[in-house]
Amino acid sequence: MISPTASSPTHAHPLSGATVPLGTHVAAKNATHLSGKIMIVDDEIANVLVAKKHLEQAGYSSFEMTTDSSVALNLICANRPDVVLLDINMPDVDGITILRQLRERPEFRHLPVLILTANSEAEVKLKCLDLGATDFLVKPVDPMELAPRVRNALLTKSFQDQLQQHASQLEEKVQQRTQELERSRREVIYCLARAAELRDNDTGNHVIRVGRFAGLIAEQLGLPNWYVEDVELAAQLHDVGKIAVPDAILLKPGRIEPEEFELIKNHIRNDGPSIEPHSGEDAVTMRRHVEIGAKMLQDGSSLMRLAASIAMTHHEKFDGSGFPAGLVGEAIPLEGRITAVADAYDALASDRPYKQSLPRTTCFEILDQQRGKHFDPAVLDAFFRASRDIVQVQVEFMDFCTPAPA
Repeated sequence: MISPTASSPTHAHPLSGATVPLGTHVAAKNATHLSGKIMIVDDEIANVLVAKKHLEQAGYSSFEMTTDSSVALNLICANRPDVVLLDINMPDVDGITILRQLRERPEFRHLPVLILTANSEAEVKLKCLDLGATDFLVKPVDPMELAPRVRNALLTKSFQDQLQQHASQLEEKVQQRTQELERSRREVIYCLARAAELRDNDTGNHVIRVGRFAGLIAEQLGLPNWYVEDVELAAQLHDVGKIAVPDAILLKPGRIEPEEFELIKNHIRNDGPSIEPHSGEDAVTMRRHVEIGAKMLQDGSSLMRLAASIAMTHHEKFDGSGFPAGLVGEAIPLEGRITAVADAYDALASDRPYKQSLPRTTCFEILDQQRGKHFDPAVLDAFFRASRDIVQVQVEFMDFCTPAPA
């Protein structure tokens, strides 16, 4: 070894930037310790020890080594190195097989792998490159090439790790913002729906219940999760058009919409409160709320368009006797047929200032009497299948209002 002199040429030490005389190695005790765990896989122990010595002299201190290629993959999985020096020609399991197995695992697709080989065949190199080899080192390994190649591989790995971390942070922020937007969307929808219901002497829980009922029905119909979630939200806006109905009509004591009156008129006790449907121009004005609600919502997002469809069609009847368009059967959008059942049940099963709630079994009987008339039989059956969850929603979002006297 040539001793360095004051006039000896020098070069910058990899990573640290320290000046090192050419033709010499830095002793391990004087080297800057460089980060990065290095795995060396070679069936010749001498090759392993020589590579380790050169890298220690370059400043690296964290190593995992094996001469048994059959356990190499397990060791890599267990120790998670930052770079792998991998021999090609080994008994039991060759380096190409190990490289292929590494690249098949998502967590190791970007792990730098430096191939150690005495084989100069172009076909072997091409195969390794196709499998994602990072670099090649020809045996016997030149110590002047080893450290810079390892350094470059580690720098690449570091940049990829930073990008992955940044991508993960961005994804986390996007998820957080998405959740915040979803919460805001739900709050806006609820506030808008509640504004309409409070003008009608209802509580805001009515819109929540109708939405939950609609979601449960959609779930029982086997509809996609996205639709179930959207219809639950959109159904809360079914009567948003009531915002535009004059108070003089909307708040008339003891007056209800004609179709609600038709559902419950035969089940009110004779000595109960006086309940009459809106009639004449009042009824026409009340019914306009479906068109008003649809216009308010129709130009928005897909969710708002779904809500517009519900606002427009939840008063249609399966036999064609509903309004505003007199649609028949499946010509009524599914979301309208679903919300019709949900809204009617809540009207029957809830206390109102002008009436008491009806028993659950009575409500079910009334709904079933309208099978194929007011309600889609398939939607009605889905509602009945969800009856246990329906009752749970009623309990969870129970109204507290002063009911009509018995």
